[in-house]
Amino acid sequence: MARAFQKIYTHITQITKATCSIKATNVGYDELATVEGRLAQVVKILGDEVTLQIFEGTEGIPTNAEVIFMGKAPSLKVGEQLAGRFFNAYGDPIDGGPVPEGEERPIGGPSVNPVRRKQPSDLIATGISGIDLNNTLVSGQKIPFFADPDQPFNQVMATVALRAKTDKIILGGMGMTNDDYLYFKNVFSNAGALDRIISFMNTTEDPAVERLLVPDMALTAAEYFAVDKNEKVLVLLTDMTSYADALSIVSNRMDQIPSKDSMPGSLYSDLAKIYEKAAQFPSGGSITIVAVTTLSGGDITHAVPDNTGYITEGQLFLRRDSDVGKVIVDPFRSLSRLKQLVQGKKTREDHPQVMNAAVRLYADAANAKTKLENGFDLTDYDQRTLSFAKDYSDKLLAIDVNLDTEEMLDKTWELLSVHFKPAEVNMKKELVDKYWR
Repeated sequence: MARAFQKIYTHITQITKATCSIKATNVGYDELATVEGRLAQVVKILGDEVTLQIFEGTEGIPTNAEVIFMGKAPSLKVGEQLAGRFFNAYGDPIDGGPVPEGEERPIGGPSVNPVRRKQPSDLIATGISGIDLNNTLVSGQKIPFFADPDQPFNQVMATVALRAKTDKIILGGMGMTNDDYLYFKNVFSNAGALDRIISFMNTTEDPAVERLLVPDMALTAAEYFAVDKNEKVLVLLTDMTSYADALSIVSNRMDQIPSKDSMPGSLYSDLAKIYEKAAQFPSGGSITIVAVTTLSGGDITHAVPDNTGYITEGQLFLRRDSDVGKVIVDPFRSLSRLKQLVQGKKTREDHPQVMNAAVRLYADAANAKTKLENGFDLTDYDQRTLSFAKDYSDKLLAIDVNLDTEEMLDKTWELLSVHFKPAEVNMKKELVDKYWR
């Protein structure tokens, strides 16, 4: 509804599938507006020609529609009242609770100046051994899960949210089904963990372009708790491929020339703007980003995972292990480029050596499997590596395994001692003498 003395424009000069253009003055980029009651946002200004992206699409909008500018960009009211709540892409509650009070802050601001950052050095324990053992996360890190659409990545995200030892968890869901939304809500409620989890949700029933607001909403809340409250914040974003698809929709509707895989030429900078919000602050607060990027037919060269790999500090790769019938965190294709900052420093002294030994023996098992498939005879050592690989996948790499860092190291030593002799594990003698079971 228009405020008193607010200017109303009623002459639209151009309408496309997603945008409309009008002549207007004193308007800023990203400013919100309503077009015939539908929410819109300024995406282009050329002189006095202003282009508005209409979130619900332009179908049925006449050329004499009322256009009213709100005088501000999308914003979020930040405060302690955000905790335990579910919001939509505009920051409005969708859980039936009251509108939270707090300081209103614009979303989508610049990332923190690198000079104001501290080198990441704090362990983020997720309780998932496939991550904590081989690809340990560090506060202030940015890392994606690469997964096929049929894999249970949302369950993994919920598990990380419940087990991660951080002060706040902020979930940004994009293009989620109602089942996924209800799954997250029920899991968090039943676990009694709502007091430290904040969720921003966009479902498949909502306009696709609204997904573009979700990461910025989540990260504005994260910056409040990390910078103002000096808390450790873990931001979970799922799924960034849905976010990129929304970028593509807007780009195509605005008749921009697409780049690789029909994605806009700005894809790299659009993704980097989000991921670069991850930081460790000298005051003690931190923002760690773990995101899901779904793959199309396992294609790692698609524009979205390809660009993501250049921006982030590693990746976590989910795959189904047919030998044990479980989804595991693949030790070969997964990588955390910052793990050396905490392994053996914030975890037990034997961590780096145990991790290397287990992955090397798992690789020997892969070679033994190739020999078996090609009809070659297997040695006793080959047979033992295959047995070890099954136990390793089932009891450590599977996403349903929940162990703390001490327990997972002890379990790895136990598996090594069951299947191998001390001389076969290639580890320092003092560690073998101290931990061998």
